[in-house]
Amino acid sequence: MSWSVDDVPDLAGRVAVVTGANGGLGFETARVLVRKGARVVMAVRSPEKGGRARASILGEMPGAALEVVTLDTSSLASVHDAAATITALHDRIDILVNNAGVMGIPRRESADGHELQLAISHLGHFALTALLMPALLRSDRGRVVSLTSLARLFGRPIDPDDVAMHRRYDPWLAYGRAKLAVVQFTVALDRRLVASGASVRALAADPGFSGTDLQAASAREAGGRSQRLAARTVRWFGSSPATGALPQIRCAIDPDASGGCLYGLRFAVRGAPARQPYLVPWLRSQDLRALWAVSERETGVRFDVAALVRAGGQPPA
Repeated sequence: MSWSVDDVPDLAGRVAVVTGANGGLGFETARVLVRKGARVVMAVRSPEKGGRARASILGEMPGAALEVVTLDTSSLASVHDAAATITALHDRIDILVNNAGVMGIPRRESADGHELQLAISHLGHFALTALLMPALLRSDRGRVVSLTSLARLFGRPIDPDDVAMHRRYDPWLAYGRAKLAVVQFTVALDRRLVASGASVRALAADPGFSGTDLQAASAREAGGRSQRLAARTVRWFGSSPATGALPQIRCAIDPDASGGCLYGLRFAVRGAPARQPYLVPWLRSQDLRALWAVSERETGVRFDVAALVRAGGQPPA
């Protein structure tokens, strides 16, 4: 069955938070959601870039409900500050799109000492989701959408004894590890939500081979042959950001999209967004518990889904 932005329903009264919304997939997602009537919080690392992105959308849609909040998912302090700002503005959140990420960069550590790709793509979003969950639980059909990629196929689970990858670092293995962690988090979160009787659902989206600035930024920073090849190839063969954003948009708003599942373009660079197999073996209960435990330990954020649901959308004491 085909699906396009024409199938997005009226979102008036809905509140969405999109990380990394100043460009690429995040920008296109924010643009579609606000066009359909949602109020969108653009959670971005650079307020200057966020302001320009907001102005661009307002130039197309004057009066659109857009807010810019500073968020650097590589910094847990920034995550806490952003979550406090967002929840002060909005008592209820209907959609959270964990979109921000980096790809294939040389080894760097975050302000908290975490390997940067894991920090930005997973750990920061894990903490943000936990902190925003009370507001999400106040929605009658909340969605948490997290962005993975085909790199999950060569990712390996986090080694709890070497989370920072001091022993061996490869840019692409680190990227795959981060995107596998996103998948594990999505499945684990949805299972916990279902078990607790919550209406919120967690889904993962794969944009396929989409031509955003992600590949170019990787090539600029790393300067390696593989990064330059990826940047050139996506320019030649990749889909547009608008097409690549379709899976995460469908995950965010389609009531028929199944919780705990992955949606991607049917043919990687084209076709309607449709349910796809994860094709990774590390989704057993013990794998998901291990991912959850290391995520809580590294972020210092206890994410007790059952307790949050019992509290009825209020943070537990």
